[in-house]
Amino acid sequence: MADRRLFQDIAEQISAMIAEGAFPPGSRLPGERELAERLGVSRVTIREAEIALQAQGLVRIKTGSGVYVCEPSDHAAGSLPVVSAFELTEARALFESEAAALAAPTISDEQIEVLETLVAAMSEADDGSPAATEADRAFHLTIASASGNQAIIFVINSLWRMRTEIPEICALHASVCGHDEDTRHDEHAAVLDALKNRDSVAARAAMRKHFGRLLEAMLKASEEQEMLELRRKSEASRSRFLISAQLG
Repeated sequence: MADRRLFQDIAEQISAMIAEGAFPPGSRLPGERELAERLGVSRVTIREAEIALQAQGLVRIKTGSGVYVCEPSDHAAGSLPVVSAFELTEARALFESEAAALAAPTISDEQIEVLETLVAAMSEADDGSPAATEADRAFHLTIASASGNQAIIFVINSLWRMRTEIPEICALHASVCGHDEDTRHDEHAAVLDALKNRDSVAARAAMRKHFGRLLEAMLKASEEQEMLELRRKSEASRSRFLISAQLG
């Protein structure tokens, strides 16, 4: 415990020096030996402190090169990464499928009742509406909470922030809403049934199926958008060609 407190103290000292401008964004921190001598600790403690700072997003460790201070935008509190809707949905499929499997044996009757209410709310709300999106979000976060794993709960909350706050992702989700509404209702109901039966295998499979279908819908919507854009460019080129021919 003493060693653990020591590297945390050192991490805080280095963090303070970064905040005070001693090590500006993009700069390389002094080497382990120099920092160890300056702060009066071992090189191992410095290394542990730097790893902790990297986990906080304050520095980036480049093997064979050194430790560099991140730009403020890289570690701004609450900032979201640049991800595509496909990357996000793949991540959600991984984490939420396992969350459902973990939740199945321990989910409470009260949580099951909440999920039943949310499934009903999603079926009654207009597809793609704020009410439907919020019910969908609450459904998935309730399952995450039922998993009892705080790390998974944090990750899934973060994934849902990306889902609802990144404009490009919101736009793609909106483009696939209104299609296969009955199918998506059945998918949520299948997850709920598996949880009611306390069946981890079925819960994981049902959640994976739900995200697999969503990925396919996104791919189809993206392909359709690309075709529309290609057609628009083709028509614009054709118009320019006709105008040029007439002038000639």
